[in-house]
Amino acid sequence: MAQTTLKVSGMSCSHCVHAVTTALQGAPGVSRAQVDLQQGRAVVEYDETRITPRQLANVVMDEGYEAEETT
Repeated sequence: MAQTTLKVSGMSCSHCVHAVTTALQGAPGVSRAQVDLQQGRAVVEYDETRITPRQLANVVMDEGYEAEETT
């Protein structure tokens, strides 16, 4: 398992956090996603043989938020 942190912008409420968390946890290979509204980030544990950090960012962007890998 690998871990990455995504910078997520555009979230303004708990519904946003729920939407991003649900989307990330539904992506193939993701075992855990922890989204922090105050810090504007998502820490994701994933199987690097099934998905890449860029694809994880795209999952977030598909929900209508901006995302980029920070680590």
